[in-house]
Formats: sequence, C-alpha cells, structure tokens
Amino acid sequence: MKTMHGPAIFLAQFADDTVPFNDLSAIAKWASSLGYKGIQIPSWDARLFNLDLAAESNAYCGEVVGICADAGVTVTELSTHIQGQLVAAHPAYDELLDGFAPPEVHGNPQARQQWATDQCLKAAEASRRLGLTKHVSFTGALVWPYLYPFPQRPAGLVDEGFEELANRWRPILDRFDACGVDVGYEIHPSEDVMDGATFELFLDKLDNHPRCNINYDPSHFLLQQLDYLEFIDIYHERITSFHVKDAEFNPTGRQGVYSGFQPWLQRAGRFRSLGDGQVDFRGVFSKLAEYDYDYWAVLEWECCLKHPEDGAAEGARFIADHIVRVTDRAFDDFAAAGIDAEQNRRVLGLDRSE
Repeated sequence: MKTMHGPAIFLAQFADDTVPFNDLSAIAKWASSLGYKGIQIPSWDARLFNLDLAAESNAYCGEVVGICADAGVTVTELSTHIQGQLVAAHPAYDELLDGFAPPEVHGNPQARQQWATDQCLKAAEASRRLGLTKHVSFTGALVWPYLYPFPQRPAGLVDEGFEELANRWRPILDRFDACGVDVGYEIHPSEDVMDGATFELFLDKLDNHPRCNINYDPSHFLLQQLDYLEFIDIYHERITSFHVKDAEFNPTGRQGVYSGFQPWLQRAGRFRSLGDGQVDFRGVFSKLAEYDYDYWAVLEWECCLKHPEDGAAEGARFIADHIVRVTDRAFDDFAAAGIDAEQNRRVLGLDRSE
C-alpha cells in the first residue's frame, strides 16, 4: 500500500499582478508558508512560467526546479487547461474562446487550434525537462452544445465528434508518451469528456491510449449528481492526478442541476472552499488509498463566498488532515501464529483418519 503526497496547490486561481502572486519565487514561498509541499503550475501564465523556453531549455527548467526547491516546494504538474480547451472548440464559442489565445490568432479558429496543439506539445517536452511524470488538461468540446437530446441529434453526430476529438489529441498523447508523461484530463461539464461514459467514448476512440488518464475532481461529479466514490472503483487504474475541490448541491422548487442561468452565488450547485461543501472527502481519500493512489493531492480553490487566501490557508490543513498514512501491517498481526502447513491441514480436517 502507498501513501499519496501533499498537500499541493494549483496556482491558477491565485496568480495576479500583486505581490506575492505575480512571480514564481514569491508565490512558491507563499504556498510553502501555508504548509503546501507542492505547486501545480498554469503553463499559460507568463508571470509564473515561460512554456516556450521550458520546452527547449534544460537550464531554464533547472532554474524553475531550483526556485521551487529554495521555497520548499516541488512542481507536481504543469497544467494546460486553457490550451487544451482550444484543441477542440465548437464554433458557437469562437468569440468567447479567442480571449484564451494570443491576439494574432483571434478570429482564426484554425490558427488558434494549431497554437493550442503546439502549446500542448511543448508542455510534454517541458514536463520531461522538469522531470515530471504527470500532466493535467481539458479535452475541449465539439459536441457539448448537443448534450441535451432535443432537438434530436442527427444519427452518428456524437460518434463523429469523438472521432475528431481523438484525432486531434492522439499526436499530443503520443508526444507525452515519448516524454514518459501521463495526461490527466479533468472531467468537467463544458468539455466533451464530462463523466465516465464520455471518458470511455474518448478512450475507445484513442484505442485505449496508455497516456489518456484522469485528473479526478469530485466537485464536478457532485454537481452532476454522479456517484463520485463508485467512480474511483470503476476508473482507479486511470486516475493519475487529483484535484481536491469541494462543492454543494441544494436543489429547490425553482432550480436543479442546470440552475436556471443563475450566477454562482444563486446556483443550486456551486463550488465551495474545502470543508464548506458536501463532498465526502473521508470517503474519497480512503478510496484512493485503498487503490494505491500515490501521487499528489492538489487543492483547486474555487468558491463563490470565501476569500481565496483564507481558502488556501484552510486548504493546506484540510488536505494534510485527510491524507491517509497507509498501514504497513495488518491490525491483527499481533495474533498471528505464522504459517504451519501441517496445522492448516489439521484445522481443515484433512488429516483425520477414517
């Protein structure tokens, strides 16, 4: 049995233009001061990380590792959530998603997709140079606008969409494979891969690619009313990363899962800081320990109420308190009498003379 690592923190929701959140060294020291042992770096945020340089320079990657070590933290993964979203984008979202990409590809979906693909390929190389074995991302979405089965979807639409999604990701996953890095997709509404069934569709189209894996985040499953503990039973072999994020679902007579276009504060389902929501983290951490998950537990903070710095401070303690230090012996070993083959046969009644 193995014990997972942590606590760690995803920096995307904390990075901004103010000290200490605008510089890798400063934000790493801030995370360490709260008790975090690892940081997950958003590869698109130039204030913290230069992906283009990391993809080609061992010296730069060594500098990043050194900065983090000096602060007392380890880099757990790079994230390409933003770029992964752009690998596959339905035209309905073109104008909204342009804001995720550099100005020179705005208004040009094909150029934007090529940029996003190149970014993900660079993330594979950068991960290798950093000595990482895991990565986290989104799949993007081509068929998400057709999630609800009315108007009736044309026959073959979903199959065609997932075929194309797999075609776009296969060369990226091959590059990650060559670099020795697993890709954990965050299974998330607004992505085509948003639950177990859609992950299976994607994986099937990828011929069970060994690097196609899961960044497990129970908050998204609670908001869908999916059994997030059974999910671990089913897919534990593909869970390679873990976002620790809380959520609550409080349906009313006016709204449920879809939440009636309400803002986050008024939604029936909303994200909360760790411990303020409804996710059974005792169950989650126990299940992951049962299946020998031995990578990082990474806080992803998103809350419509609490200040992020308070959420970060509380999150480090919460994760540390929930990590199961697995036992190295059975609780009843004290009563063991060793192996005695002859005794076993006697106990089973196999040596009794007729």
